[in-house]
Amino acid sequence: MLPTPDVMLFLVLAALIVIGSPIAIALALAGAVGIVMGLPAQMLGTLGTNTYNAIAKYPLVAIPLFVLTGTIFERAGVAANLVRFARALIGPRPGGLAVVATLVCLIMGGMSGSGPADAAAVAMVMVPSMTRAGYPRAFSATVIAASASTAILIPPSVALILYSILVPGVDLRALFAAGVFPGLLAGLAVVVPAIWLARRHGFERRDSEDRPPLRESFIGALPALFAPVIILGGLRSGLFTPTEAAVVAVAYGVFIGMVVYRNLDLRTLYRALVDSAVLSAVILLIISLAGIFAWAGSTLGAFDDVAYAMLSVSDTGWVVLAMVMLLLLVAGMVLDGVSIYLILIPMLMPVMRAFEWNATWFGILMAMTIAVGQFTPPVAVNLMVTTKVAEVPMERTLGWAAWMVAAMVIALALVIVFPGVALWLPEALGYRV
Repeated sequence: MLPTPDVMLFLVLAALIVIGSPIAIALALAGAVGIVMGLPAQMLGTLGTNTYNAIAKYPLVAIPLFVLTGTIFERAGVAANLVRFARALIGPRPGGLAVVATLVCLIMGGMSGSGPADAAAVAMVMVPSMTRAGYPRAFSATVIAASASTAILIPPSVALILYSILVPGVDLRALFAAGVFPGLLAGLAVVVPAIWLARRHGFERRDSEDRPPLRESFIGALPALFAPVIILGGLRSGLFTPTEAAVVAVAYGVFIGMVVYRNLDLRTLYRALVDSAVLSAVILLIISLAGIFAWAGSTLGAFDDVAYAMLSVSDTGWVVLAMVMLLLLVAGMVLDGVSIYLILIPMLMPVMRAFEWNATWFGILMAMTIAVGQFTPPVAVNLMVTTKVAEVPMERTLGWAAWMVAAMVIALALVIVFPGVALWLPEALGYRV
């Protein structure tokens, strides 16, 4: 006896993911199977419409533009100038370079909005310096991967843009503001165990590099430091919308890359355009084909069934929230953030409404939990990037990653228990939360 159409929808999706099918194809095929099994045959004619409707949304224009922004800043040599300034600020001390890596990742996250892009840019600069200072490559890769995961929280975040589109009534400006303090808290959650481990194991006692002059390095980093100020300041003042902010960020990145730092020539700019176009196409393809899965799941009632199943376990909000966070953490270990949002948000929205959770606060909790998964093996997209740069197997990072994961989970618990950590800033700025 075959499973019901709504159950088959999830079985096909899980099977395709397990065998390594691209997530976009898995979503589309699972949705098509659900339609064939549970709806009249003529409903297959909605495949094209649902694919188009999923991406025919103006706010999505911001995603490829912020992807391009991150690529341009990476090629413009921004990370190197930020590292030099951070080294001058922190100075040589046990754990100092780990703090530098985290600080630079936080700033870069305010430009790219992408954890893997953040991890790649910082790892290329920091891993050689940390290795010369006596840090094991596996430790360096773990710290940078964990720090780069904060990019999903620090505005402009591609994941938060997607969340604001998928969840009706959520103000993206409020989401961006709500991500600031949790993002800084997540950064602190990486710094504390990193410093403790560095001192415990005696890292950074062979650092022969001189401390850069503070004034000179600050002047060199100033154009890069202005990027988050321009983006967030423009949004706060109402000078431009999030999509327009992305356009301004791209123009500013090209300017400082070609005129100020002069690391960006026409050929490099062309490659940045090509690479960001490829990455944006992958993201938008996933979003478009996820439209088939979302329509099939909602029409068949599959998402409501999942929500009812979770609600039947307990009528206590804290218990259900813990289940949701565990589900997101496991999903974050094996899937990228965009895919998690597209698959799970339709299922979690009924749960969110049932317990009347604040949608802005819940969006930040989702982002923080997915951030933990981005540097938690077996997949850990950020760790995949940094271990490749550091040329170490991921297995060697497990011991170091466990400390960072534990600290990040504590930070997540603080945001759960004290929602004001996320909601105070958007409320103070007058945004609707």
